[in-house]
Amino acid sequence: MSLRDWSLIVLLGAIWGCSFVFNALLIRELGPLWVTALRVGIGALGCWAVMFALRKKVPRDPRLWLQLAALGVLAYAIPFALFPLAQAHLASGIAAIINALTPMVTAVISHFWIGGEKATPTKFTGVAIGFAGAAILVSPALTSGGSSQLWAVAACLCATLCYALTLNITRSFKHVEPTAFAAIALTGAAVIATPVAFFTEGAPVMTRPETWGAALAIGLLSTAFTFQIMYRILPRVGATNFATTTFIAPISALLIGVTVLGETILPVQILGMFVIFFGLLFIDGRIRNLFPGRSATQ
Repeated sequence: MSLRDWSLIVLLGAIWGCSFVFNALLIRELGPLWVTALRVGIGALGCWAVMFALRKKVPRDPRLWLQLAALGVLAYAIPFALFPLAQAHLASGIAAIINALTPMVTAVISHFWIGGEKATPTKFTGVAIGFAGAAILVSPALTSGGSSQLWAVAACLCATLCYALTLNITRSFKHVEPTAFAAIALTGAAVIATPVAFFTEGAPVMTRPETWGAALAIGLLSTAFTFQIMYRILPRVGATNFATTTFIAPISALLIGVTVLGETILPVQILGMFVIFFGLLFIDGRIRNLFPGRSATQ
């Protein structure tokens, strides 16, 4: 990847790490289904505002609208609900760490996907190293028991599977303008998520200023803003490379969790961060620059 694309991926990963902290603030007053409904709803409004501001053409193909709406449910409505659901029993940093398994799942699915990216040994090595780093980070939570319930971890893993599938499906929509893609997909997610939240959790009650702030931040910053960047660089960098944003997210989630939520960072988690960074060098392919004598296919 170019330095510009690499910088954007780091930026996206850092912002998405903040979303786990926003989730932790939101679930103090809201159920997980309202968290996802607010996120996709506010995000959709933000994307439509960008659409009209840039005077982008709105696609008129009903079939495309249905396809993108269905993709939005799988890509956003479901995983955006699974993470806050799990965070009732997991710290924000731990949820972000489990999310870092997305590149591994994406690489495997992409390798067997029709027309997908065939992973090289170097990339598989990077994914394995990244997975090892995530395992190191999550090990204290899994061994200490307490609130780190296995079903919560499983919910996070299901969310990573949703991300991996949709990252590969998105490749077939390269012809769709990125702003329109994000706006329609988020709208489809909101149309499904909002009534489901009403019927299962009742009307939302938000009395704290931080709840309102977190809702606006996760909708406009972590969703509308980041998706404008995401759908522009994804066709260039590919699904597996893009999924490395989930290696950055745990770091920002842990650091912000310490300052905002009072969470603690253990020495073993710091070790895991360094392992993740080392894995990024393999996935990006820059590790080959350290060994110029090795074959480019290795």
